[in-house]
Amino acid sequence: MKSPTRTTQSINNVRVSLFFSVGVLVLGFFSRKILIECLGAEVLGINTTAANLLGFLNLAELGISAAISYTLYTPLFQKDYDAINEIVAVQGWLYRRIAYIVLAGGVVLMCFFPLIFSKMELPLWYAYSSFGVLLVAAMLGYIINYQQIVLSADQQEYKINYNVQGFRVLKLLLQIVGIGYFQQGYIYWLIVELLMSVITCFFLHKTIRKSFPWLHPDLSKGKALSRKYVEIIRKTKQLFFHRFASYVLGQTSPLIIYAFLSLTVVAIYGNYMLLVVSVSMIITSIYNGVNAGIGNLVAEGNKDKILSFFKEYTVSRYWIVSVICFCLFHLTHSFMLLWIGEDYLLDSTSFTLLVVYAFISMTRTNDSFLSAYGLFQDIYAPIIEAVLNLGLSILLGYYYGLPGIIAGVLISLLVIICCWKPYFLYSRGFKIPIWNYLCFIGKIVCLILVSWYISRFFLEYINLSCRNFMDWILISFKVLILYGLVSLCLFQLIDKNFRVFTRRIYQIIKRK
Repeated sequence: MKSPTRTTQSINNVRVSLFFSVGVLVLGFFSRKILIECLGAEVLGINTTAANLLGFLNLAELGISAAISYTLYTPLFQKDYDAINEIVAVQGWLYRRIAYIVLAGGVVLMCFFPLIFSKMELPLWYAYSSFGVLLVAAMLGYIINYQQIVLSADQQEYKINYNVQGFRVLKLLLQIVGIGYFQQGYIYWLIVELLMSVITCFFLHKTIRKSFPWLHPDLSKGKALSRKYVEIIRKTKQLFFHRFASYVLGQTSPLIIYAFLSLTVVAIYGNYMLLVVSVSMIITSIYNGVNAGIGNLVAEGNKDKILSFFKEYTVSRYWIVSVICFCLFHLTHSFMLLWIGEDYLLDSTSFTLLVVYAFISMTRTNDSFLSAYGLFQDIYAPIIEAVLNLGLSILLGYYYGLPGIIAGVLISLLVIICCWKPYFLYSRGFKIPIWNYLCFIGKIVCLILVSWYISRFFLEYINLSCRNFMDWILISFKVLILYGLVSLCLFQLIDKNFRVFTRRIYQIIKRK
């Protein structure tokens, strides 16, 4: 039987992931609204803070999954099943030890909850139970479901999404019903959270067994095999610094907001971040399904094909993200008013900075190729990023509040993600001058700015006020079509890489 092509596998990943991501997005907003209305903003703030604290403990993962993915690309390409079993055995052996570290760290951290949650008016059991349930879910991932990395590296991420995202949709539905209709709604919420983690774990394990009947890693040999696959340990040590920077970028802002402001402000910020993260999930759904294909392409070693696909990948992602950010900028406030009311609106400065943050975060196209090349040795870059992020967020947050905290995050992104990462990829991966990238990305940014300006001009003639969600949906459709058509025409006329992308999409649709 002929193996599926990279394009076919990528389409399967994108299709399934996009479907479930939209479902999670919609249900996530309903769940959050009901949580605020029935239990209050402080409970929501507790959940957010507990998740951030667990994110800190998960730094113990060190980036092993990314190192394993990189190591698996070549044996999967060559169908070397013995090597795959050995590599996964090393991962399992490492993950068991990480699980013990995270569990011990979680127990120690809970001893300090009376101090951490001293501002909280609710009973402390809310914090203990929220964190405990999340901690158990993390343990299940480390001990049982670590083998899902093979599905991901083999371009079968859609099977992971069927299980993980599918049960997440069911979990959100059950939690919405529980909070809305049961007297002890939060206890029901916790029980469902725990139960669905166990069920997801069980079915995902069955899927892995069915997909790879030959996958039987011997964890008892993991320590010995780690000496054979020294590349995994070396890459893991490098990736720890990148993981730390990612934690500082994504997890510390709510903690700093809580330190300077309150749990209520954490909840308000969290509402907007939910929208940003949910939209980012859609982008992730579209492009994460391609990551294993990029790894496969790099393993093949055709430099011209790699460069051509990089440009196509980058211009398409920038265009899609520009469409999303234009809609976010003009539609978010009205959505928040209809969703949770005017008491939960961000100030205009914080909101504008958040949209810029969203754009940069969703256009990190270099990361996928750096991972495919295994270029993680720039450990000083994430250290600088973390120092800038944390230091500037605290400093600017002290003087300017929430806008200052977000500005601190943005400055670190501009220095490392927008400046250093492209240089590192072009010099060490593609091994061509960085001027090629500057000209390429400069043209894309100019096209976005011109599209934005033209669309804003025509937007003056559209009434953006809305009284209900139906009005909001109709207005959203108008805004989306306006910028989408303007930007599509400009990109299609001026950028040849974008024309390659649209031809590829047309051929896929034609075949279907």
